[in-house]
Formats: sequence, C-alpha cells, structure tokens
Amino acid sequence: MNPNIQQLLQMSQQVQTRLSQLQTELGQRTVTCSSGGGMVTATADGRGKIRSLKIDPQVVTGGDVEMLEDLVLAAVSEAQNRAQQLYEEEMRKLSGGFNLPFSLPEL
Repeated sequence: MNPNIQQLLQMSQQVQTRLSQLQTELGQRTVTCSSGGGMVTATADGRGKIRSLKIDPQVVTGGDVEMLEDLVLAAVSEAQNRAQQLYEEEMRKLSGGFNLPFSLPEL
C-alpha cells in the first residue's frame, strides 16, 4: 500500500478516535445561562441538550405567563448557543485550526 495512503488512514483513525472522545467530553461539560437577572437559568451540556431549568418562584407568582415564556426561551437559546460555540472551539482544536475539505459530523 502507498505510504501516503497508510498515513492518511492512520490520521483518519486518529481523528475518528478523537471525535469519539470529544463526544463523551462534551456530554459531560456544561454551560449555564440565565435571563431576567437570574430569574430563569438553563444548563445545557456541550452538545446543546438542556440538562436543567431553574425558575425563581417569584416569576410564577407574578402570573405573567408571557414574560415567563420569554425568559425561558431566552435562557435556553443562550445556553444552546454557548454549547454550539463550545463545540466549534473544540472542533477547531481537533482540526489544528485548519479548514478541513469536508465537514465533520455533528456531535
């Protein structure tokens, strides 16, 4: 087999192994965001899956459902955006800062 092809295959296996490790790591890392001055707090894992949502009881007693919906949406959206940023940072590290000629699979 051509030495260049062997090197390419080895590099491919290393990237695949690192991607698998990265999936596990991102599943264990979390980002937390809040809205309304901390009235609603959302925590997502590094893959963007929401792991917890905390709502200050005072928001509920106010009876303003629309405000609560807006606060929840804002906190969840920001947590997912930060998780996406974390993912992109880790992918840049994995690729060594190079733009790969193909897209790596989503985690």
